[in-house]
Amino acid sequence: MATEFDSQACALAHGAVEQAPDGRAVVAVFDSPVATHLLHLAATLGYRVALAEPGLAGIEIDANTDVVVCDHDRPELGTVLRDALASPARWVGVMGSPRHAGPHLAALRALGVAEEEIARVHRPIGLNIGSKTPPEIALAALAGLVADRNDRPGGFAF
Repeated sequence: MATEFDSQACALAHGAVEQAPDGRAVVAVFDSPVATHLLHLAATLGYRVALAEPGLAGIEIDANTDVVVCDHDRPELGTVLRDALASPARWVGVMGSPRHAGPHLAALRALGVAEEEIARVHRPIGLNIGSKTPPEIALAALAGLVADRNDRPGGFAF
């Protein structure tokens, strides 16, 4: 007997999930367990999705695109973020702990990216739900993107 989840997963696999009317998209940069979960959840919500590995070449990015960098330790981090900032992306963020300085700062400065552009990079990303596992991190990130897109603070404040 198929469950509701099985039906949704099957619809997603067969392309039967309706795309969001605003054309929103999520690009996950760097293949990782978080990227896998993020793209699955985003597609289920009607986002156009793409995985960019190792960089953004060949990926369609428009003003409805949210770019989520899913690994902060890759040597290409600065270049990918520079390219994302130069694109028309609506939102650019990189995973990372708020307890440590982001390695993206030095990488972008070394590439000559202006401070006002560097300030556009969101880090940490997502809602503060105490995420520990890749699915939880992906859920928090996507919930944060939805809240931001809908001009809401996230959390339980209404």
